[in-house]
Amino acid sequence: MLLRAKKLLTTDLVKVSFLNAVATLIKMLTGFVSVKVVAAIIGPVGVALLGQLNNFVQILLSVSNGGINSGITKYTAEYADSEKDYILYLGTGFWITVVLSVLTSLVLVLGAGYFSISILHDIQYKPVFYIFGGTLLFYALNALLTSVINGFKEYKKYVISNIVGSIVGLLFSVVLAVKYTVFGALVATVTFQSIVFFITLGLIAKSYWFKWKSFLLKFNKGIAVKLGHYSLMAIVSAVTVPAGQIIVRSFIISKNSITDAGLWEGINRISGMYLMVITASLGVYFLPKLSELKSKKELRKEVLTVYKLVIPFLILTTSVIFIFRVFIIHVLFTQEFIGMRDLFAFQLIGDILKILGWVLGYLLLAKAMTKIYIIMELVNFVLLVIMSYFLVNLYGSIGATLAFAIVYFIYFAVLCFVFRNLLFNKN
Repeated sequence: MLLRAKKLLTTDLVKVSFLNAVATLIKMLTGFVSVKVVAAIIGPVGVALLGQLNNFVQILLSVSNGGINSGITKYTAEYADSEKDYILYLGTGFWITVVLSVLTSLVLVLGAGYFSISILHDIQYKPVFYIFGGTLLFYALNALLTSVINGFKEYKKYVISNIVGSIVGLLFSVVLAVKYTVFGALVATVTFQSIVFFITLGLIAKSYWFKWKSFLLKFNKGIAVKLGHYSLMAIVSAVTVPAGQIIVRSFIISKNSITDAGLWEGINRISGMYLMVITASLGVYFLPKLSELKSKKELRKEVLTVYKLVIPFLILTTSVIFIFRVFIIHVLFTQEFIGMRDLFAFQLIGDILKILGWVLGYLLLAKAMTKIYIIMELVNFVLLVIMSYFLVNLYGSIGATLAFAIVYFIYFAVLCFVFRNLLFNKN
């Protein structure tokens, strides 16, 4: 037993997780302070608007780089030892990002009034979208560079970039929220990552692979097609998940109130904070690792190793959160958010199922199983919207968490069926 534990603890996953632990801890702490300060200043209504804008930002970021970041990570990891190969991906990725970012920025600026009303339900927030349009290119380029760093397995630089992003995000959120309340918090959401781009650029300046000419190469159509497989998967995922949240939040606002939508957004933020321990580590480690593995036996071993680490953590953490949920609400938020206590049960169950499915979902991504991945994401989106509509009508915001749990149970069960030979057949 001790030998097995020792072997498990010396895997690359644990090593990367340990290296990433500092960044994750800092991100959690800065997230804690940011949530506490911002929630105290703008209340549940402001938190609901922040949730809407955050989801919109996620969608636009994916569109602005064509959803190629996962593909860039995979192929830079695969061709890290061959400069003549990996520079083709760097150059093509750069031009895709620049062209799509500029086009997306123009749409944002020209449609600022429309987006202000449809996303934030008030024309007074129109300048937020002007600012977002002006900074989106740097936002997208930072995402591209961090995916390249991840692909080359420069984990220390990746961790430093994340730490800086967390600190800058905290400073922007707190300072702007204190000075300009809701408007300031919204502006912070669309600007801080753009500042981080310049810091990330400084971090990679001396990396062996970083040369300006590598990014300024001509666009390569063949490489773009290969990245396109990941583009389709990433865009579908990046659009459907936040779009689903925007729609569900709108259901809650129309059927209950914007305050209830703020409570639902609060429980999502708690989920995001503690699940970060898993998603941050696996996001750095899992895709490059799975991309390297070829045999079914190696893949099975890797997936089961991850589950052995993840499942105990999920059970322990969700149990502690549920038991101390009222205390957590008081620490992270304010008395205005106490109604959130009724949302924890189904949300935490859904979190467990989501991560279990997420591990298998990465297999689809790493092995470019494009059709299955897209079908799964679209079905997930449709089911979440439909079930949330009916369950929010029946149970209010609790119905949204129940729908979340049911949908991710179905998602995990279907992926277990898809990978049944990998998971349950040792031959």
